[in-house]
Amino acid sequence: MRYTIKNRYTDVIIVEMEAKTLKEVVVANKANLQEADLRKANLQEADLRKANLWGANLQWADLQGADLQWANLQWANLWGAKIKITQKEELLKSLGIEIVE
Repeated sequence: MRYTIKNRYTDVIIVEMEAKTLKEVVVANKANLQEADLRKANLQEADLRKANLWGANLQWADLQGADLQWANLQWANLWGAKIKITQKEELLKSLGIEIVE
């Protein structure tokens, strides 16, 4: 199947490629997804380490079990996104939030 990921603001195509799933496209292009429109994307268990998702629209995306270590999620729209409880600290760090005691 052919998948297209566009910029959430300009509708300019960021990436277009053949793959079995959208998750494969996202993982293969994770370094270049700034401001991507990924609404409702199923990214369960995806390897998103070091992904550049700055300003991406991840509204209602399923991120359960996704590896978000060192991912840049600053300014991303995460409204309604799903994560596992075990991912909360990783997510906060990806948002640039420092956790202190």
